[in-house]
Amino acid sequence: MTDPTGPHDKLGDESFMSAADLRGYMDKIALAKMNEAVEAMDHARHAKEELAKRLAEPIELTPQKLHELAETLLVKMRAAAERGETEIMVMRFPNTLCTDHGRAINNAEPGWPETLTGRPRQAYEIWRDHLKSAGYGLSALIVEWPNDMPGDVGMYLTWGKR
Repeated sequence: MTDPTGPHDKLGDESFMSAADLRGYMDKIALAKMNEAVEAMDHARHAKEELAKRLAEPIELTPQKLHELAETLLVKMRAAAERGETEIMVMRFPNTLCTDHGRAINNAEPGWPETLTGRPRQAYEIWRDHLKSAGYGLSALIVEWPNDMPGDVGMYLTWGKR
């Protein structure tokens, strides 16, 4: 019978792992982490595809819906103004909702709004038809660069710039 409190002379029992066993254990942990990362990336890709699908479908802009949008926007604008800011992001969307995947936006081309589709196009039209004449500006830029490629677009409502 061996002394359970004394030194173990066998490295093969449960209290010791060989170097190969430890490396195998580490490999299993690394593989599990990689699988989790791949699953998370797949989940994020799926969520982005669903968002793009939803944003590609225009919404019915009834007078009631326009009023709701205006109320929400006003609250956000007031909060930003109280912080001393002169712009807010009003929409973030995948570059796939631009006919050129954001190329015109990235290059600050004057005709960039013509590349918009779906709800981003509607947001531009709301600005053009209701906010531009009141002195508000609208800008867009690429706000995400996955793998050094254009990703999401941010659309900003601006004010207070002279």
